Amino acid sequence: MTATDDGGFRQLAETLSHVARTLQAEPDVDTTLGAIVKAAVEYVPEAEHAGISLVERGKIRTVAPTSGIVDIIDQLQYDFHEGPCVDAIAEHQTYRVGDVGTEARWPSFGPAAADHGIHSLLSYRLFVTDRTLGALNLYSSRVDAFDERTEEDGLLFATHAAIALVGAQREAQLGIAIENRDIISTAKGIRMERHDLDAASAFRMLVEASQSTNVKLHDAAAWLVENRT
Repeated sequence: MTATDDGGFRQLAETLSHVARTLQAEPDVDTTLGAIVKAAVEYVPEAEHAGISLVERGKIRTVAPTSGIVDIIDQLQYDFHEGPCVDAIAEHQTYRVGDVGTEARWPSFGPAAADHGIHSLLSYRLFVTDRTLGALNLYSSRVDAFDERTEEDGLLFATHAAIALVGAQREAQLGIAIENRDIISTAKGIRMERHDLDAASAFRMLVEASQSTNVKLHDAAAWLVENRT
């Protein structure tokens, strides 16, 4: 069923509302994205498999694949440096392909994907403002499985995935920042007690130890906490 009628629009709205509520309870980035791709396969017509290609430190990796074939097809794109997912990230576009085995733009990847039984692909760039996060990829074993309406439906999931990804990443970074702060605070307290220092002097001692050993402040603090005895 597509969103071409009122019933379809209501179904889409209910699906996305459910996804949004579910994301509030997800504990990490991968689980958050897993909820998105699962919903995309359940709702987007003809989408049999889905996954997220995440850009991290200039490299691309697959997260939250709904099946093993997603890992295989994605890895082919990474190895060949071509394919709709790679181009969606690089060219900032959406790619809809009906018969990838005959697609001239990807002479190496296309036939390899077809050999694994995947023929239709939809790849969406995941982004917020001007920052590219990765791509949402939908796969089907059928030729010409995705039409324009399907592409529009999938775009809504790609938009939700980008927003969810940014939110989950920020929460993860905040959690790390809080953990680091707590460890540094504990290490500072140890210094204060052992050397009868005030807070500023104890922190300065930690910084000096970090610099002299060429170790990050958090790691120096963690070492002190672990070896306090």
